[in-house]
Amino acid sequence: MTSARSHKDSGPLRRTGRTIGHALHAPFTGTARGIRKATHAHGAGESGLGKLIELHAVNGAGDVMITVALASTVFFSVPTDEARGRVALYLAVTMAPFTLLAPVIGPLLDHLPHGRRAAMAGAMLARAVLALTMAGAVATGGLELYPAALGVLVCSKAYGVVRSAVVPRLLPPRFSLVKANSRVTLAGLLATGVAAPIGAGLHTIGSAWPLYGACVIFIGGAVLAFTLPHKVDSSKGERKAQLVPPYGVTAPRPEPKRNGKARGREKNGEKRPGLRSVGPSVLNGLQANTAHRALSGFLIFFLAFLLREQPLAGQSAAVSLGIVGVAAGVGNALGTAVGSWLRARGPEVIVASVLALALGVAVLAALFFSTVMVTALSATAGFTQALSKLSLDAMIQRDVPEEVRTSAFARSETVLQMAWVIGGGIGIALPLNGVLGMSVASGILTLGAATSVRGLLSAARRGSPHPRVA
Repeated sequence: MTSARSHKDSGPLRRTGRTIGHALHAPFTGTARGIRKATHAHGAGESGLGKLIELHAVNGAGDVMITVALASTVFFSVPTDEARGRVALYLAVTMAPFTLLAPVIGPLLDHLPHGRRAAMAGAMLARAVLALTMAGAVATGGLELYPAALGVLVCSKAYGVVRSAVVPRLLPPRFSLVKANSRVTLAGLLATGVAAPIGAGLHTIGSAWPLYGACVIFIGGAVLAFTLPHKVDSSKGERKAQLVPPYGVTAPRPEPKRNGKARGREKNGEKRPGLRSVGPSVLNGLQANTAHRALSGFLIFFLAFLLREQPLAGQSAAVSLGIVGVAAGVGNALGTAVGSWLRARGPEVIVASVLALALGVAVLAALFFSTVMVTALSATAGFTQALSKLSLDAMIQRDVPEEVRTSAFARSETVLQMAWVIGGGIGIALPLNGVLGMSVASGILTLGAATSVRGLLSAARRGSPHPRVA
């Protein structure tokens, strides 16, 4: 009798508890379902692209947490002159060695065709450990912070190279590579926008807290990397692409199998196919993108110091930096969205057009230096860099044979990262003069236009000499 009464009394309590739990749980589960529905749309869930989109979002969130912690230590916490010295030291200790390591990253990862998931997970776990290491030094800004920052940078770029090589393996049916890359990139941008204020909020608790947050995020990313499909680790039909063989070298055709073993001409010492063997469009597109990436690195460092000393009219230094940063982010997101809409239509013309657009705005910013023009250049640089990179992806998809395409992505991404480092170095070394800075920005883009636009337009008029490869 007592047991029955107890069961009767506990029923409403249990139901009330379930109702309250559901009310608290529903917003999170509903949001998670909405995100999953968006990332897995149009066949991305079945192919595995949806999981890569989510993984890249996690990667972006973790990276921005570390960026917030480093910016507060290296840049915002000290006077401008000392900050400039610290950033110069940061470039010397992290970026300079990276320029030597970057050319090695692609070839090393080519030896891991069966371990791409493990490579991405390893890059995540390494950054989690390094974030904890940096947490002990971030408050003091000690020298031990810089080797750890170098490790984070190398791991981040290694992840990016592997991710570029993985995307072609996860394309859904009737899904272009440029569209897939735009989705992945947009997810990273959105995650960065969400995580940045969270990192700033954690920083108010303590300078090490954004790094603790990054550690947790990267551990989750390592787990998520192993949920990617097993075909990510397949190297079937792939060979390495090189940037340096003479133009005109054609891809060797393997001879028929004899006694169950392939005896291709590669075994007789002939060079493997390289990017120059597939026509000039890819190389010209890479040259144009190098200018965009160098401009990005230059503007980040130059404007960071310029606006700290000379804020935009009527604004504080923090607000000025925020305006420029938001403008660049919005431009980048818009370029990614437009790239997804354009897909692979006339990529040579698109690359040449956006390079001319960026150059025109940079020249105007140099001639009429003002708050509006600096903001316009930041937004334009973000827009043109995103759209130009997506168009380069389309050219690689179209012109590079599938057997070397993944390696080509690795090589091109390494070159672009090196260009960003060089641009950043110029930005930190330049005197803080707005007109001079905008003139240098114009010079970077002029060099890119001089080396690429003519070839891009000529290739567009001729049409691609290579059949489109899906």
